[in-house]
Amino acid sequence: MLPPGYASNPKKRYPVLYALHGYSIGAEQWVKEIHVPQTIEGAFAKGAKEMIVVLPDSKTAHNGSMYSSSATTGDFETFISHDLVQYIDRHYRTLARRESRGLAGHSMGGYGTARIGMKHPDMFGAIYMMSPCCLSPRDPAQFDAATGAKLAKVQSLEEASKLGWGERAQLATAAAWSPNPQKPPLYLDLPMKDGVVRPEILAKWAANAPLAFVDQYVGNLRRYRAIAIDVGDRDGLKDDSRKLHEALDRYGIANSFEIYPGDHTSDVAARFQEQVIPFFSKHLAFAQKR
Repeated sequence: MLPPGYASNPKKRYPVLYALHGYSIGAEQWVKEIHVPQTIEGAFAKGAKEMIVVLPDSKTAHNGSMYSSSATTGDFETFISHDLVQYIDRHYRTLARRESRGLAGHSMGGYGTARIGMKHPDMFGAIYMMSPCCLSPRDPAQFDAATGAKLAKVQSLEEASKLGWGERAQLATAAAWSPNPQKPPLYLDLPMKDGVVRPEILAKWAANAPLAFVDQYVGNLRRYRAIAIDVGDRDGLKDDSRKLHEALDRYGIANSFEIYPGDHTSDVAARFQEQVIPFFSKHLAFAQKR
C-alpha cells in the first residue's frame, strides 16, 4: 500500500514496512483481517509518519511457507529478505537502506519475522513480532500416532487439501523444514513413521526453532534500532514469546515485550494501527541521506 502523500509528493522517498501474514491465509485475507487500508491510514491520521506497507503472499500448496528455505515448496526466506526488497526498491520511491525498512508479522508471520530478522539484519532496521508461533523445538510427546498414520497414507496434494487445519499445518512444517525431493507425492519427511517419532526429523525441525538458534545471532540482533514482541494473555504462545523476550534480555538486547488482554487473534487489526505502525514510525529512518 502506498501512503496518501505518495502521488502528490513525486520527489519524496519513503521507508517500507514488510508485514507477513499467518498460516492458512494469503495476502488477500491478511489485508481483510487487519482492515487495510483503513488501519494504516488511521495510524497516519493519528500522527504516524507515512510509509509504504508491503503485504506479501507466502501461501503454499500446504497453506503456508513458514518463511523458510525449502527445496520443494520454495525459498520464501530469500524471497522476503532479498528478492521482494529489491523489487520494491526498484519499482517504488523507497529509502533503500536497512535503517528505513521494517519487518513485522503475526503468528506464522511473527515466526518469519523472528527467523528472517535474526538472519538478515543487513536488510532491516527494526522488527515487530505479533504472537509469533513455532519458536521452540517440538516435544516428541506432541505427535499423535493416529495423525501420523493418517498423514503417511496421503497420496496426492488433492488428498492433503482435504485434511484438517492441524494436519495440514504438520505437512506445511515438514515441507518447510524436512523436505525430501526424492519422496513423491508430497516431497517431505514426516516426524513419525510406523507410530514412532523420528529423532533425525525432529532435529531438523529444532534447527529451525528461533529459541534454539537465537544464541547464534546475538550480534545480528544487536544491530536493530528496535525490537518488539507482543502476545495475548490467553494465547497458548504466550510462554514461548516470553522466553524469547527473556533470551534477548539475557544478552542485554533492547526489546519491548507486551502481554495484552486477548487470545491469538484478538484485536490484530487494532494493534496494527495503534501499536505496529506507530512503532515503525518511531524507529525507522525517514530522512534521505545527503
